[in-house]
Amino acid sequence: MSWIWGIGLIGVSIAIHSIGLVWFVVVLRRLRDYRDRLERPRLGHPWMATLVMGAVGMALATLHAIEAALWAIAYVLLGAIDTLEAAMLYSIDSMTTRGDSGLRLDDEWLIMGALEAADGMLLFGISTAFLFGVISHVWSLMSEHTRPR
Repeated sequence: MSWIWGIGLIGVSIAIHSIGLVWFVVVLRRLRDYRDRLERPRLGHPWMATLVMGAVGMALATLHAIEAALWAIAYVLLGAIDTLEAAMLYSIDSMTTRGDSGLRLDDEWLIMGALEAADGMLLFGISTAFLFGVISHVWSLMSEHTRPR
């Protein structure tokens, strides 16, 4: 049964992550279009680039927190861990593959911790690729903006 729950939660968390990333791209493009209409400083301006990278980093952290909370709620509802606080700690610990909280799932749910760690590696890989793409784009714009004329 823990396989079914674990695979299902992986699917839901990857769907949440994907929807979140698409939404981030839509928001960033709308902001860029709005900025272009107002003829405000280009995205390549160092302060603007810093703001965009920081905002994307915080947005990604928020997505990861939501996904860890999803797993934590499942652990409590399934009776794998007693309290939501302990479940959240266990979930963050598993998702980041740190594995040092000292908490342990009930025996019948142990496989879920391993599946959450696999999910965390996938999610952090997707986030890293997304952040790399944003930074690459911003870096190229910043290089154009700071280039001597």
